Amino acid sequence: MPGLALGVIVSGGLAFVANANEGLRILDVSTPSAPFEVGLLDTPETAYGVAVSGAYAYVADGGHLRVIDVSTPSVPVEVGSYPLPGISFTYAVRVSGNYVYMANSDASHGDLRVIDVSTPSAPVEVGFLEFSYQVRGLAVSGGFAYVANLLDGLRVVDVSMPSAPAEVGFVDTPGSSWRVAIVGGHAYVTDVFSVRVIDVSTPSAPVEVGFIDTPGEAYGVAASGGFAYLADQSGGLRVIDVSTPSVPTDVGFVDTPGNSVGVAISGGFAYVADGDEGLRVIDVSTPSAPVEVGFIDTPGSSVGVAKSGGLAYVADGYQGLRVIDVSVPSAPAEVGFVDTPGYSTDVAKFGDLAFVADWDQGLRVIDVSVPSAPAEVGFIDTAGDSRGVAISGDLAFVADGGEGLRMIDVNVPSAPVEVGFIDTLGYATGVAITGDLAYVTQGYGALHVIDVSTPSAPVEVGVSATVDAQDVVVVGGYAYVADGLGGMVVFSDCPFIFSDGFESGDASAWSSVVSGSPNSQDHILVPGGIF
Repeated sequence: MPGLALGVIVSGGLAFVANANEGLRILDVSTPSAPFEVGLLDTPETAYGVAVSGAYAYVADGGHLRVIDVSTPSVPVEVGSYPLPGISFTYAVRVSGNYVYMANSDASHGDLRVIDVSTPSAPVEVGFLEFSYQVRGLAVSGGFAYVANLLDGLRVVDVSMPSAPAEVGFVDTPGSSWRVAIVGGHAYVTDVFSVRVIDVSTPSAPVEVGFIDTPGEAYGVAASGGFAYLADQSGGLRVIDVSTPSVPTDVGFVDTPGNSVGVAISGGFAYVADGDEGLRVIDVSTPSAPVEVGFIDTPGSSVGVAKSGGLAYVADGYQGLRVIDVSVPSAPAEVGFVDTPGYSTDVAKFGDLAFVADWDQGLRVIDVSVPSAPAEVGFIDTAGDSRGVAISGDLAFVADGGEGLRMIDVNVPSAPVEVGFIDTLGYATGVAITGDLAYVTQGYGALHVIDVSTPSAPVEVGVSATVDAQDVVVVGGYAYVADGLGGMVVFSDCPFIFSDGFESGDASAWSSVVSGSPNSQDHILVPGGIF
């Protein structure tokens, strides 16, 4: 499987995998220890979620619903599609009867759309409901849709009249609600670092009755037979006993090699969409001792820190800028540092200067001509939170949180001046420059490509959805995106945006710097060590 497994559902001995930029993959899992691919369809956008009913698979593909005839699994065929107006990405899809329910989001908000698929070749939208935050997860049961609304918790929507969905209840969760599953009268919500158990027997008054913290970043969940199965990113697959909903108990786990993001249960097996490590098949017939019995693998990695010559320059949070001698990779040593007034999140090196994105203290300009005695020589307080920085010529490009991308003239280092900006409609977290293009990551969901050939009038020319993009670097035609909850994503053939591959890495990657080409033997540096 060449791409990132983002969603999976099992039906009739087949696993249907939403395989990101590689489309829909169909795997025969009738022998769980030896799954094999029987069919595929490369969809035009990013396959993020899939639902199956009868002879059709419904694929959430970027900003479209794809209706795929899978009556012959070896030859899936698209028979219909529906473009979602004004929404950049679809994160989840569910089917019930003749209706498909879609959880969709742009940079700042989300919605639920109800699509009539009674005529598969001509799907038609019949209902719509908007939410204030992004929508990332969705379950449909008994005339209600349960929406994981990121920072706004769990929303309960009455969809008994598909043409007029209406919110009837909600419960806030302490973190960010990502996924939801319904069993009986309870909703199980993955909330980043925990699973929340919510009694929804009275939809208008949902009440949290229990929770369990998990070691990873809770992302995907399924439930069956008194157990919830949690895709816990770096924490692997967790098996949670929910027979007493108010006291959920972790009874078993298996550490998957990637970042577990989705899970489906069928016939005593858990099928885990393991991010950069493909599909893992886990025998859960003994919940206290789940065992991996098969897999189809994919590659990937995530990295962070900036390097120039034999020195690494580390943006060290509240500890400012640290200068590290890495000329002997096995024995890195700090040779100098300078404290900054804010929270250092990124650094770019150009000539004898280091430019530090210092959160609410803007952009700091540091003279590092003497590595043992770096000194601040200038700064500019940007409009937002300076999260990322890149340098090209006399310009610094700052990913400025909720204030988009800022262009700063640093020709006079002691007096930097803003000359242009563009709102990326989200929270800009990282930036890289190649030629006249700026690549800007947007936390909670996108990589933007900006034409900056005229710095005073930048223009967006492309965008690609991601999981949790935090930072990006472009080297030799490749864009390496530190994708937070999604590890690291590699986009090839820049400036054209499409996913090339994924490599295993920390589930909460926040920055990336790569030295050399994709096949370079140079060392890759990450916070805490050299690899």
